[in-house]
Amino acid sequence: MGSIVQETKILSQKNSEQVEGISSQEKTRLEAEARGYQKVLDREPHNETALRELLNIRLQQQDILGAIAPLETLVEIHPKVTEYAILLGQTKQHAEDYEGAAAAYRDVLAISPLNIMALGGLVNLFLNQNLPERAIALLQNTLTQAQEANERDDQNADLSSIQLLLGEVYTEEEKYADAIALYDEIAATHESDFRPILAKALLLQKQGDTEAVKPLLETAYELAPPEYKDQIKSNF
Repeated sequence: MGSIVQETKILSQKNSEQVEGISSQEKTRLEAEARGYQKVLDREPHNETALRELLNIRLQQQDILGAIAPLETLVEIHPKVTEYAILLGQTKQHAEDYEGAAAAYRDVLAISPLNIMALGGLVNLFLNQNLPERAIALLQNTLTQAQEANERDDQNADLSSIQLLLGEVYTEEEKYADAIALYDEIAATHESDFRPILAKALLLQKQGDTEAVKPLLETAYELAPPEYKDQIKSNF
């Protein structure tokens, strides 16, 4: 179970490792290709193939500022494709354009209020700026709105993912009792979901409560899909 709050940091680290592994010959080739795609865009600013290829090259080069322009154009062309806007938010956050990052995440949430990646991006942004109460308020308000929408429109929104994100924030801010209470609530409502059980186990492990951790990890291991079992087993 990957932590959404940490995802941006992990992405940045992976990009850094990727750049370090590129040879000088490869760097030269990438820059030549980038110049070619930029020439195409000078003639055809909305050429999507050139935009996507240039974006891919800038990300490989970890040229954060260079990635922003093609991303902004792709968002302009496809305002309802939330993946572009989320990536734009992440990119602007890396570039320390926090206002621009927040705007990108909020644009996604205006279209899809329960988008967990946009919520996670905005929460991570608040935490990086030492604004944990804003992060908590955002998630609590989102949960209230989602619950009201479910009751009003007979929908079936995935509240547990938002609750888990709120639990991560509580844990980051050392509000351990709040986090544990929330994980217990999720586990009681979704008995087959391994995520709240694993999250509680990792929190108790962090606190040094080894006696309580083992049975929780065993339960999470049994409930988890095969692709997560090795990750859980590494915590035994």
